[in-house]
Amino acid sequence: MYRVSDVMTKQVVYLPAETPLDEAARVMKESDIGDVVVTDGATLAGMLTDRDIVVRAVAERADPSTTTIGAIVTREVVMIEQHCTANEAAALMRERNIRRVLVCDNDRKLVGIVSLGDLAMQLDPNSALSDISEAAPNV
Repeated sequence: MYRVSDVMTKQVVYLPAETPLDEAARVMKESDIGDVVVTDGATLAGMLTDRDIVVRAVAERADPSTTTIGAIVTREVVMIEQHCTANEAAALMRERNIRRVLVCDNDRKLVGIVSLGDLAMQLDPNSALSDISEAAPNV
């Protein structure tokens, strides 16, 4: 049985809330990731995905050089403990209708991110989502 820690992405990129959208998009592209954790000082402010940039900024014609990630960040973050099973993570995503969950240790310290693609590659390696996720890591 796979644990969340077995399938999660350990590379977590943090950006401050005042980061402009175009810079965040550049970081995502260069790091080959689809999400960043947004901070407000030492506090976790939320998570921003490439889809958030498209739906909440580009579609609304926001200027990517002056709009900050803090203006569009998803502030309600969902976390799961790293020792939970991959099936529990999948159930949580289904229940909350989300594609990514932050992963924490016993002290609630952030240790990774698990995505629907990460789970698909482990739980159903023959699925179309697994094929897509394997072709484009960390999306």
